[in-house]
Amino acid sequence: MRYLVPLLVCAAPAFADPAKVTNVRLTQMGDTWRVDVSILHGDTGWDDYADGWRVEDANGFVLGDRPLAHPHVNEQPFTRSTSGVVIPEGMAEVFIRTRTNVDGWDTEVFAVPVN
Repeated sequence: MRYLVPLLVCAAPAFADPAKVTNVRLTQMGDTWRVDVSILHGDTGWDDYADGWRVEDANGFVLGDRPLAHPHVNEQPFTRSTSGVVIPEGMAEVFIRTRTNVDGWDTEVFAVPVN
């Protein structure tokens, strides 16, 4: 029975660090927006990497998203973009939420003023 406790500790899931937004640039392109997001994460390879981000309104409604298809181990922070995001007229700010393949969508968001 004394071996059961160490075994359970080893079997517990490991939670990685969340992907952190370090910079966001919004560029209006007619009726839509281009969103450039810089992310910092301790990507270690396919087992743990930032695998996406999305643009949300204040209620959590997704305005746009950007899947990330591979790890960025040697490129930190890294910047990726998405275009065609519809930000309703008069919206004062949007929020960026990151995702990792280990922990899923982060509970924290990064607020970005819409100018």
